[in-house]
Amino acid sequence: MEHGIVSTIGQKCKRCYSCIRECPAKAIKVVNGQAVVIAERCISCGHCIKVCSQNAKRTESDLKKVRSMITSGEEVFALIAPSFPASFTENYPKLPSALRKAGFKKVCETSFGADLISELYQKEILESNNKTLISSTCPAIYTYIEKYFPELTENLVCIVSPMIALGKYLKAEFGNEIKLVFIGPCIAKKDEYKDDEVAGIIDAVLTFPEVKNLLTDFEIKINELGISEFDPPHSQKGKAFPLPGGLLKSAGIPNDILEKEIIVVEGKDKVTDIINDIKSENIKAKFVDMLFCEGCISGPAIDSNLNYYAKRNKVIHYVYEKLHSCDRQIWKSNIYNARNLNLRRKFIAKDRRRPMPSEEKIAEILLRSNKITGSDELNCSACGYKTCREYAIAISKGLAEDDMCLPYLIEKLKKAYDDLKNTKDQLHTAEKLASIGELAAGVAHEINNPLGSIMLYAELLKKNLGKISDQNTSKEDLQFIIEEANRCKSIVANLLNFARQGSVNITKFNFEDFVKDIIKTLKINPIFAGVNLKVNNISKENIFLNADKSQLKQVFTNLLSNAAESLEENKEKLIQIEFQQKDQNIEISVKDNGCGIPKENISKIFTPFFTTKKIGKGTGLGLAISYGIIKMHKGEIEVYSLENTGTEVKIKIPINNN
Repeated sequence: MEHGIVSTIGQKCKRCYSCIRECPAKAIKVVNGQAVVIAERCISCGHCIKVCSQNAKRTESDLKKVRSMITSGEEVFALIAPSFPASFTENYPKLPSALRKAGFKKVCETSFGADLISELYQKEILESNNKTLISSTCPAIYTYIEKYFPELTENLVCIVSPMIALGKYLKAEFGNEIKLVFIGPCIAKKDEYKDDEVAGIIDAVLTFPEVKNLLTDFEIKINELGISEFDPPHSQKGKAFPLPGGLLKSAGIPNDILEKEIIVVEGKDKVTDIINDIKSENIKAKFVDMLFCEGCISGPAIDSNLNYYAKRNKVIHYVYEKLHSCDRQIWKSNIYNARNLNLRRKFIAKDRRRPMPSEEKIAEILLRSNKITGSDELNCSACGYKTCREYAIAISKGLAEDDMCLPYLIEKLKKAYDDLKNTKDQLHTAEKLASIGELAAGVAHEINNPLGSIMLYAELLKKNLGKISDQNTSKEDLQFIIEEANRCKSIVANLLNFARQGSVNITKFNFEDFVKDIIKTLKINPIFAGVNLKVNNISKENIFLNADKSQLKQVFTNLLSNAAESLEENKEKLIQIEFQQKDQNIEISVKDNGCGIPKENISKIFTPFFTTKKIGKGTGLGLAISYGIIKMHKGEIEVYSLENTGTEVKIKIPINNN
């Protein structure tokens, strides 16, 4: 993106959006989280620089150019803005001496330029008809109007600024070969001197901080120098120009007109308000004197720690100190000698407004950040825009990004955190399952062979009981051996299932028929005696599933058996199975009204070998195996339970596992 007078230092920008909030032209676009200044929209008012706590904004500098002019021996004049006492607070009387020592041939006050244009302003105001005139001495003001209120361009007074007026005077007096460097608190002056209407008058613009850097580079210690005066031409009331209403004071506008038909406005918010009022014809004044800053003493390049009133007092003190030291006859002569200077200029509409989006587009953008109704629009201004609607409009115009909304980001971050936590928990469980799976495979291999031998010999002993006395006791003992061996065999079988590495045998089957077949088989089991098993297909249509039928049978057998066992103490025993197709998934719920699971055990239920059943009733592998099978099918399984109320297991599996 093209760099203008003001640009962003990307690595310093911290997403605070203060500059967006302060930019009256909305000339700052967020790109990948960085507040980038759009050169063609920028009015160089410098407000973004003032509010940036990270110093992430820089201005185009003529410092190198000025050094070159001085060191090459050119005749360079310094034009000092009358607000200089507010920046060089302790040593401002020594500034002319310091600049001459730095190599400037002459050091003049720009305030004489204010004297030159004062009479023209007085004439414009007195001769104005029905049109409200707007002062044009502040370049940020007229650039703002040219770009964003082009219909008011004709309201601008077509008179040059004091800087250009003095520049024209000096070049007429000393020749076009001299180089003129304006020094002041205004960033917009760096833009103004390049304007086609006045180009070639001023050769460079430095801010007060840049001049201090120049003096440091030349090893000039201003405190060690003596006091000296500025070079002529000297000014009169133009010294008051940097104060609010200073233009009117220097023009000598009568008080009665000032009170009734002239408005003085300073400060970004007041300026934008009154420009809108002029556009809407709510203002009927003859003349409005505007400054984007609260007087030039509050310009973005006033590097002083003094507050507004202290800076104002510094300038007023200097004005009164020098007001009567100027020879009025010489001043009048200088003004007269400038009578033939052309101090007029034109202003051209440079419309930079972007088309307003439709209401449908605005609503669509608001919806993207979960702003569905008016109550969802918090208007917190965290994004840099006053309202959520204004922010949505900026997105539509390509000036903002979706991720600038802080409440939306917080919600998004919370969801991301929850998702991350779930993923972490699942990963942790998967790691445990994998490690235990390896153990299970080894244990199963080692224990299976001896179990076979135990069962074989137990059966042989049982057949030969006739040779053994106390046959009843022996039969019971042998039966116990067989039962325990069978239980070990069951454990081994479960371990082997648990240790499987995810191979699935996919077939297509009707899910409702599948569930009913499982129920028919399970009802033979005594634990299902008296249990009311209800199946509800919410979708009311056949749902065909591509999955491993055998493995899913194991899952639902486990879940239904667990549910039945939890109903052991209940009088009314109910198990409900509900399922439906949603998008490309089948969602299944297995719910009972049993004893429930204690809160402290919920996080452990998928852990292998964890069980709350009585000894001999379970291995603690059923749910762990079920978890693994569902995960192999790229599905999800969750358990919700309330002690003494019941348990619900929710499963979601893709319809197509091919």
